[in-house]
Amino acid sequence: MCGITGCIAFRDAGLKRLDQVELSVQKLRLRGPDGNGVYRHNNVAFGHARLSIIDTSSNGSQPFSDESGRYTLVFNGEFFNFKPYRQKLEAAGIRFRSESDTEVLLHLLIREGSSCIEKINGFFAFAFYDRDTGKVIIARDRYGEKPLVWMQDEDGLCFASEMKALLGYSFEKTLDHTSLLHYLHLNYIPAPNSIFEQVRKLEPGHFMEVSEQHIHIERWYAMPEKITEPIPTYSEAQKTLRKKMELAVERRMISDVPLGSFLSGGIDSSVVTALASQHTKNLNTFSIGYADEPLFDETRYAQLVANKFGTNHTVFSLRNKDLFDHLHGMLEYIDEPFADSSALAVNILCKETSKHVTVALSGDGADELFGGYRKHEGEWNLRNGGLKASLVGLLEPVWDALPASRNSSSGNLIRKLRKFSKGLKTDASERYWNWCGYSDEAYLKSISAFSSNAQENSARKKYLTRFIGRTGDMNEMLLNDMHLVLPGDMLVKVDLMSMANSLEVRSPFLDYEVVDFAAGLPAEYKISGLGRKRIVQDAFRAILPEELYNRPKQGFEVPLLQWFRSDLKSWIFDELLEKKFVEQQGLFRFEGISHLRKQLESGNPGDATARIWALLVFQNWYRQWMK
Repeated sequence: MCGITGCIAFRDAGLKRLDQVELSVQKLRLRGPDGNGVYRHNNVAFGHARLSIIDTSSNGSQPFSDESGRYTLVFNGEFFNFKPYRQKLEAAGIRFRSESDTEVLLHLLIREGSSCIEKINGFFAFAFYDRDTGKVIIARDRYGEKPLVWMQDEDGLCFASEMKALLGYSFEKTLDHTSLLHYLHLNYIPAPNSIFEQVRKLEPGHFMEVSEQHIHIERWYAMPEKITEPIPTYSEAQKTLRKKMELAVERRMISDVPLGSFLSGGIDSSVVTALASQHTKNLNTFSIGYADEPLFDETRYAQLVANKFGTNHTVFSLRNKDLFDHLHGMLEYIDEPFADSSALAVNILCKETSKHVTVALSGDGADELFGGYRKHEGEWNLRNGGLKASLVGLLEPVWDALPASRNSSSGNLIRKLRKFSKGLKTDASERYWNWCGYSDEAYLKSISAFSSNAQENSARKKYLTRFIGRTGDMNEMLLNDMHLVLPGDMLVKVDLMSMANSLEVRSPFLDYEVVDFAAGLPAEYKISGLGRKRIVQDAFRAILPEELYNRPKQGFEVPLLQWFRSDLKSWIFDELLEKKFVEQQGLFRFEGISHLRKQLESGNPGDATARIWALLVFQNWYRQWMK
């Protein structure tokens, strides 16, 4: 795992940016603490910060050039199936000087160009330069596990693994108000847009070719959108899923440094741990416990799995004070507004895990792929609930009158019933958008002092929900999650927090063979009246402890309401959301903020905590990066 950056100058004025590549590399030092390097030729410069995983010797250092010096590659990620291709290249007369997957990819690109990208089973972002033609290829993996941001103006094009590295280059920065509007709704900014008008995110499964001043972007991978024919029986599908997951985990065990696995006590991480333990003795596993929040503490279930598979298990038992103590450090690392509050717990898990291993396996991707979220269950109930669903809708005035909050089980139930009843009145696309977010039109109007282009906003929403309504099948919701929620929220969270702690995280459920197989299965294999992630649970039921089944998925809520009413109250309302600062900033209506504060302090806070958290994260980011 590493960080990459680079610039291509289109004219003489852009050449000065090439001098800033070293500074940009330094901004990526936490992604790659084991070394760094810079390559420069004519109007092109690449930079690389290295976290050594495969071939930790200096032979694997980057930027990596072939023996002739014509071709150069900077690569962030892992190419798990590189060995068979190395053997084929050696048989064709290629002589290797390292054991790295980077060198194999370099020679595939030399021989085949962008057409070789589909051969990579792994996750990555890379840039490849041909000195003779001046052409650069920049690519990103299938699902967005590794990030790639870029900007282009008349002087040239620059790219980087993180926004902070891109901001090391000199270019005009203008807030994108449509992105800000979507951030206030989703708590993150989905690709291809960013918080800045000038900065784009290369979408997952895409590559770009840059030649002279011409930029061509093309999709190289797309998830299957149709059911596999012939449809396997449910029993056959379980067997195939087990085989594909076994291979996916085995591929991700390749490492020249210590490797472990996250183990939350949920089904997904337990499956990964069970399969990984077949390939190594005393697998290191890691869990977080919440001493002050027993409702969310699942360490008992994690320990059951650890005992069954003989892992070397470590529990990091946290108190709310530990979460609070890490808050400001996490916020300082965020270089684009990102307000998934669970990132705080992920940050601590990665920090503590990195003291023991350099690589950790995770269960990420299973919820989006197989229907693991409550909104999936809600959508299924809405489509199949009959009288029960209608009754919830008829009682909407009751739910609106009762106190709703994320901070108690009863309040959270009322909050969900409110959302469900309102969802009954909207079409599938609008309902999906609403259920993905934390706001409604009334709130956005009350809080926004900035103007946004209504036509642009509508066009982006249509693109971000483009799979909804195509077939009327639940699979369309999962497919949209794989394109919106997974790369926009979940994988951003894991990448940011793991890289902040120089830890590589690998997700077997996102092996493309697993994803392509799952995408082609009937929706009822994944979610039905029998439960969420049905096939994952059933496929591995025989090997997992029975206690993991038939219990609610708890998730975890950071105690934001408690902090906002006490420890963080002065910082938020006397500094970040102070009236004079807000009015000078000109982005938010202070009247809307005052109303939000009253809601927070009432007995019916609803989604006020999530909304204030989004404002807090944005204001802290604004002061750090815009002032």
